[in-house]
Amino acid sequence: MSKRITFENEITLTPLSLEGIEMGSMRETYVEELLKIANEGKDIVLMLSDNGTARAIGKFREAHPDRVVEVGIAEPNQVGIAAGLGLSGKMVFAQFFGTFLALRCLDQVHTDIAYNDVPVRLIDTHGGLTSAGGATHYNLMDLAVMRNLPNMTVVAPSDPVQCARLIHESIKYPGPMFIRIGRAMEPIVYTTQDYEFEIGKAVTARPGDDLTIIATGIGVAFAISASNGLASEGIEVRVLDMHTIRPLDKEAILAATKETKGIITVEDHFVTGGLGSAVAEVLADEGISIPFCRMGVPDDDFPHSAEPYVLYQHFGFDPEGIKAVIRCMKNK
Repeated sequence: MSKRITFENEITLTPLSLEGIEMGSMRETYVEELLKIANEGKDIVLMLSDNGTARAIGKFREAHPDRVVEVGIAEPNQVGIAAGLGLSGKMVFAQFFGTFLALRCLDQVHTDIAYNDVPVRLIDTHGGLTSAGGATHYNLMDLAVMRNLPNMTVVAPSDPVQCARLIHESIKYPGPMFIRIGRAMEPIVYTTQDYEFEIGKAVTARPGDDLTIIATGIGVAFAISASNGLASEGIEVRVLDMHTIRPLDKEAILAATKETKGIITVEDHFVTGGLGSAVAEVLADEGISIPFCRMGVPDDDFPHSAEPYVLYQHFGFDPEGIKAVIRCMKNK
């Protein structure tokens, strides 16, 4: 079993190894939260497109069969139906296999959801490399696409419990929302929920005044693991959990540029268009010159089929890869 690491701010993570890691599933957790909300009397609808195999979905279907809509393998139709239900006053949570939502359904998302500013929650599963399904099933452009749609809020929670908090907060949040989660089995980052969570505001997952890692999704777990290891070398790295890509927490980014000496972004996404590009835009708009590095999947080719943790290491944005980049940046 891997040795556990405990942080001063009560955030705990095991080193990156598939053995001994405490894991969870956002795909299960978010539906479990929806079931609690439905049981409280909220008028919500769960929409599926031949992707309702999670155990929690079975429980939701059993408890509220009249609130589950299955459209089959017809994702563009699913977006249109979700928009119609949303315009009729329903709170819709529509689950999609990620790459099909971001690419196949883009016209419908753009015109039916974003243009009409409908409060539909688009649940984007199998984010990044988590599908292990090869080029056609890797979901590596979704953040780039969705953060460019007017009215669209874009969120990528860092672990299953934060995902549940997001679902709860999303009920009262205006407009459409794109929620990016993985296939399953994500590291548990936060061992306490005693931290403020607000859509559009970054969480300081670990303090530090040497350099700053701004991460999203599973990148937060990698960043915390790396920063903890670097602390033993005397390098104190701040980790910002940038769960919301749009609206981006510019204040947290600008504070990091004033209080630390460099910025690294980490995301399970192509290095262009996603979190790294969003942060770079803030720096450029503000005329800030600071050491800066984007870590993620190179966009010069389509990745080959492999398990995600193999690919994270291959592309160098696992904890060891992050540590290597930070050491290099610190020594310049």
